[in-house]
Amino acid sequence: MTFLIRTLNSISPTGLGRFPADRYTIDPAADAPTALLLRSANLHGEPIPDSLLAVARAGAGTNNIPIEEYSARGIPVFNTPGANANAVKELVVAALFLAARNIIPAAAFAHRLVGTDEEMNKAVEAGKKAFAGFELPGRTLGVIGLGAIGVEVANAGAALGMRVLGFDPALTVDHAWKLSSRVERIVSLDELLRRSDIVTVHVPLNAGTRGLIGADQLAAMHGSAVLINFARGPIVDEAALVAALEAGSLRGYVCDFPTPALNTRERVVTLPHLGASTGEAEENCAVMAVDQLRGYLEDGAVKNSVNFPAADLARAAGTERLAIVHSNVHGMVGQISTLLAEANLNIADLLNKSRGEIAYTLADIDGQVGPGLVAAVRSIEGVLTARSL
Repeated sequence: MTFLIRTLNSISPTGLGRFPADRYTIDPAADAPTALLLRSANLHGEPIPDSLLAVARAGAGTNNIPIEEYSARGIPVFNTPGANANAVKELVVAALFLAARNIIPAAAFAHRLVGTDEEMNKAVEAGKKAFAGFELPGRTLGVIGLGAIGVEVANAGAALGMRVLGFDPALTVDHAWKLSSRVERIVSLDELLRRSDIVTVHVPLNAGTRGLIGADQLAAMHGSAVLINFARGPIVDEAALVAALEAGSLRGYVCDFPTPALNTRERVVTLPHLGASTGEAEENCAVMAVDQLRGYLEDGAVKNSVNFPAADLARAAGTERLAIVHSNVHGMVGQISTLLAEANLNIADLLNKSRGEIAYTLADIDGQVGPGLVAAVRSIEGVLTARSL
């Protein structure tokens, strides 16, 4: 089978080169693609082709993809968590220094100076006091979200000599292993905000995190604190943020998301969404996205999907594989097994995983699975997709 990949953005050639040319065709204009590969393209409101089996975003956030619509069609959506973690971490570390040392306004002041050497030297000595900052060692850094990026930021803060507090109710074992022992885990967001000199946010944007930092949370921070947001703009309530800045109850804000309300304000630094804008990060994301698409299309493996359960079953020798997406209800595996038994086919190995309303079954079958059996499996009520591999 040849897989047709439609790219909706410019994707690193290093990543695209991992598609074997004899089995994959890459066409940005494909009408009936097997899979979509994108970065920032907006899929909301776009039709879903009947041919589509998978979507992969070469990046972490997936708010540009209507996840529920793809889930209803039995289509996994993959992302690439951690592939751009170092790039974002480096920019956040830069933001720590930007905030602590007032570098942006100080540079703007210096660039506006005119006159002779003597006149400029006098102006420098007279003006530099307005940009006095603070040093990072001994200060407290609060990290909200301890995923791949948050862990790297927390560890970097500890390496800089900062006291680091981390808040993440959903901290995974894998990420906990990577977290420096010098990071103190906090179970209350308000406590982290109250104790931190600098707070940095590293959570995905979803219904639960939109406006996560609002008026109440900003009120919990002390007046000399700085907020950094390189996650997504709407995680911070902009109106509440502006009010806090105007009231002097927040020292400053550094973010990666310019808006009309922020760009004219003192004590605000906005950058043009540079978090993952490095050649290395784009390459890493593309490689991970392509590998995940290949794993799913060729073997039915699911890794780093935002809507499907993780699933990986080593191929049993001499078998044909069925990959079945179905509703997470009782009796589905039994119905599938009955169909196979009626066809005198033995299940050599089977994996069944679920996530929310979605369940996913991989079954390695001794013998040949014909199109008629695949069609019979698809006809079971609750089955969304079924294919033989």
